[in-house]
Amino acid sequence: MKVFSVSDLHLSGLTDKPMDVFGAGWENHFEKIKSDWENKVSDEDLVLICGDISWGRTLDEGLYDLRSLSGLKGKKIFIRGNHDFWWSGITKLRAAAPDDTFFFLQNDCLKFGDVVVCGSRGWTCPGSSDYTEDDLRIYKREAERFGLCFKEVERVREEGDRLLVMIHYPPFSLKSPDTDFTKLFSEKGADKVIFGHVHGDNYFPFRTVKDGIEYILTSCDKVGFTLQRIL
Repeated sequence: MKVFSVSDLHLSGLTDKPMDVFGAGWENHFEKIKSDWENKVSDEDLVLICGDISWGRTLDEGLYDLRSLSGLKGKKIFIRGNHDFWWSGITKLRAAAPDDTFFFLQNDCLKFGDVVVCGSRGWTCPGSSDYTEDDLRIYKREAERFGLCFKEVERVREEGDRLLVMIHYPPFSLKSPDTDFTKLFSEKGADKVIFGHVHGDNYFPFRTVKDGIEYILTSCDKVGFTLQRIL
């Protein structure tokens, strides 16, 4: 079993949100992702998608975009991003999944063989260029939600299992490399942390190691609209 990730698909099947307004590189971006996916992924593999999946605002609009992934191989694991307004109610969403290859994480975890995957949205971290005092409350709340994730991890994780953490927002900033998120990930023994949210010319390291944990940025435009190998 191999593990891949690509994030921030920003699909817009039923909404007028063409991504090519952000540059020529976004033209037919989903076709590029699908082509790479078909060349890399087999049925037993995992593909982690760290939020901002669809521009849809209702569940039906979001599901329309999710169904465009139905024919692709592998188990698809999602967390919510800041633009996923269609994601409203995890129970309803899981019941409406297009097929049994779709999995949705919300402050919990899943186990596939010797790989445990947990995830939550996260939030803007102190030191980020857009961080304000108003963000502190949500930042602290999101860290508490990761505490819920790890309670579930402790319940299912066995010795030798590898722990992958999905978070939409970068879990640290260049000015503040140590955050409530990174401290928790280190304490709980994460092996790799996968995130998205960063776009365009904004600099952020694609892969970096902190306290023995590899942090991997997988926003689709930052990685050339290709899936990144995680394990």
